[in-house]
Amino acid sequence: MFKHMHRHHCGPRGGGEWRRGPFTVSWEVGGDHDRGRGRGRRMFDGGELRLVVLKLIADETRHGYELIRAIEELTGGAYAPSPGIVYPTLSLLDEMGLVAEQQSDDAKKRFAITEAGQAHLAENQAQVAALIARLTELGAHRERTDGAPIRRAMGNLRMAVQGRLGRGDLDDEKLHEVVAMIDELAQKIERLR
Repeated sequence: MFKHMHRHHCGPRGGGEWRRGPFTVSWEVGGDHDRGRGRGRRMFDGGELRLVVLKLIADETRHGYELIRAIEELTGGAYAPSPGIVYPTLSLLDEMGLVAEQQSDDAKKRFAITEAGQAHLAENQAQVAALIARLTELGAHRERTDGAPIRRAMGNLRMAVQGRLGRGDLDDEKLHEVVAMIDELAQKIERLR
């Protein structure tokens, strides 16, 4: 296996270098359209995503969608993990006894950290700090280089619309309202001088 070096090269979505002995493998995560998928190295390896999710849940009780948004905000919109990665991670953390489902007023499963989860975070404090620093560094780089606030806002809009569509509770009238709001916003942006 290659061992990760602490040196990171941040392109639009990040990149870096892995070394083992005489071998060096450089990587560059794909462009803006990849959203964490496609060519290049994954954003997280092994248990890294579990640690990030656990840290975010330790900060406040959250459900899967909130975790996706929190990670996306840390990176300034440069990376958002897919639900297909986040929800199995939550299930695994729950099975490991590191988080526990909490009662919620809505249908979403909210999770809180357990004592075992707090202990696990404490044992891995340095790695957690490095992971959060890596995400915020990527976000800071993105903000400096390419209109991150607009991309973040667009990502929030996308996630909100996908969330509502995913719940399946939009009747035709509400669906037309959402479409009208998006169309109105697009027209206002086109008219900006």
